Amino acid sequence: MDSRELRNALGRFATGVTVVTCRGEDRPHGLTVNSFTSVSLDPPLVLVSIDRRANAVPYLTGRPFAVNILAAGQEDLAWHFAGRAQPDLEVAWVEGRLCPRLAHSLAYFECSPWRAYDGGDHVLFLGRVEEFAYGQGEPLVFYASRMTRLVPPGPQPER
Repeated sequence: MDSRELRNALGRFATGVTVVTCRGEDRPHGLTVNSFTSVSLDPPLVLVSIDRRANAVPYLTGRPFAVNILAAGQEDLAWHFAGRAQPDLEVAWVEGRLCPRLAHSLAYFECSPWRAYDGGDHVLFLGRVEEFAYGQGEPLVFYASRMTRLVPPGPQPER
C-alpha cells in the first residue's frame, strides 16, 4: 500500500486544528494535532493521537495535558507548533489549573491522564476533561494538507 496515497485519501476528511499543550522539562510545550475526538461524556473523555516519534510523547505519558482548539486566524500558531517556526510570533500562554494552555483559543480542555494505547506508529492518549471553556468564532480547519476556513453555508435547497 502506498502510504503517501493513503495519507492523501485520509486528508479528504476535514478536521479542526488543535494544539496539545503540556509542561515540558523547563517550559510549556505544544504540538499541533488534528487527530482529536470526544470519546465519552460520562466520564468526560477526549482522545488525541500523537506520532510516537514526537518530542511531546514523554511529556504526555501519564501527565496532564490541554487540547486547545484553534480559531480561524490562528494559522501562525498551528504552523509554529507543527515545527515551522514563526519568527515574529509571540505565544501567549495561560497557566491552567492542571497544565499550561494557549490564550485566545476557540475552546480548551484541560485533562488529567486516563489511559494511553498503542496505535501503531502513534500513541492514543485519552484524557479526562477536568476544566474547559469555549467562546464564539470560526474554527481553523485542515483539509488536503492545508489550513483553511469553513465556507459559510449557502441557501438551503427547498424540500
